[in-house]
Amino acid sequence: MTVITDYISTNKDRFIDELLELLRIPSVSADPKFKGDVLKMADAMKAKLAAAGADNVQLIQTDGYPVVFGEKIIDKKLPTVLVYGHYDVQPPDPLELWTSPPFEPVIKDGKIYARGACDDKGQVYMHVKAFELMMKTNSLPCNIKFMIEGEEEVGSANLAAFLEKNKDKLTADIILISDTGIIANDIPSITVGLRGLSYVEVEVTGPNRDLHSGLYGGAVANPINILCEMIASLHDKDNKVTIPGFYDEVDELSKEERAEMAKAPFDLKEYKNHLDLSDIHGESGYVTNERNSIRPTLDVNGIWGGYTGEGAKTVIASKAFAKISMRLVPHQGSKKIAELFSAHFKKIAPPSVKVKVMFHHGGEPVVTPTDSIAYKAASKAMEASFGKKPVPVRSGGSVPIVATFKDVLGLDSVLMGFGLDSDAIHSPNEHYGVFNYLKGIETIPMFYKYYTEMSK
Repeated sequence: MTVITDYISTNKDRFIDELLELLRIPSVSADPKFKGDVLKMADAMKAKLAAAGADNVQLIQTDGYPVVFGEKIIDKKLPTVLVYGHYDVQPPDPLELWTSPPFEPVIKDGKIYARGACDDKGQVYMHVKAFELMMKTNSLPCNIKFMIEGEEEVGSANLAAFLEKNKDKLTADIILISDTGIIANDIPSITVGLRGLSYVEVEVTGPNRDLHSGLYGGAVANPINILCEMIASLHDKDNKVTIPGFYDEVDELSKEERAEMAKAPFDLKEYKNHLDLSDIHGESGYVTNERNSIRPTLDVNGIWGGYTGEGAKTVIASKAFAKISMRLVPHQGSKKIAELFSAHFKKIAPPSVKVKVMFHHGGEPVVTPTDSIAYKAASKAMEASFGKKPVPVRSGGSVPIVATFKDVLGLDSVLMGFGLDSDAIHSPNEHYGVFNYLKGIETIPMFYKYYTEMSK
């Protein structure tokens, strides 16, 4: 432990400076205008891996952005850990809500503010620096491989094909991921469940062009009005989703399992204060931490149509659009849920409009074992670094590729993240605590130590 903390103490300023350097690259995978920057980020991550001591470092091309691969095989008889992360980031919009430019990182109150600071550049770079630490101190106890992709924020569309094509290269015993969080800096936790995702876009069309609202108002269908009515009907008075069949395969937890979940520390008043809410909202019969983790949801992520510029323009829009995400729980399938949504949404549309539903991407829900060697090693590592045994928790977020890893590679994953719910990932002013960044670098080498020892 002293070797680890001494190395971090000596190099922490450099560790932070290197992360800031990466955060200045606007690697937004969703927007084609950032293509050059995404590729620049891939090159930068490749260089950092090589500098840390990895062998066979390369960019492996896909039909989208390349995967950064590197490895260090010290003895084929020892366990191999495959580290997964992503170098792409969410779009920074709306820019006007940032207190500092999203790709000009600043440190305020012990937090690094920038898009990607927590999700996932800060967290994946912890692994690169932890690897460097083990290489420089001659303490790497097992084999390690890195697979860092550039399309996680757009659904990892090309990663399944990459996995199939590179099974031999990716042979390992366990996958280690830091793209999740902890309850608090004094309450460590390990994520043992993730919700799945089904993401769709809808288009509602009325007249064949925008119309004068005075001449045509009241006589033709207004797609915006109708879209709003259709969306409103997707929840009932108890905030349950009204799509037929939506809950048919939902995994219902027992009273005992729910009681165990309730042991995780949670302050509802602090939760509301942090979000500036006067009250909470959600499905009847469930508490907040159940609504955002073990229950499926449907949310509108964006809605638009008509005139939204300065001043007034009195029109009835020809089209209205919305993007809608559904978070799923075991055993809901993303494609089946998208099909149920599409059939229902078209059915509830009045004959005065035409409806299109486009499926963007999805991912399957997962629950990871807590009795595995890898989980026990992660728990022991966190207990050693935080001084407290971590709490197993289910997250409301999605890392769709985790289920694909199991299906294609046959490997379980350990979700050992260090972010906080307050880090504003996907939102303006995303940030990541310097404490969390350095604590991750401290904890990860101990995971390798314990995992290797316990695998013998």
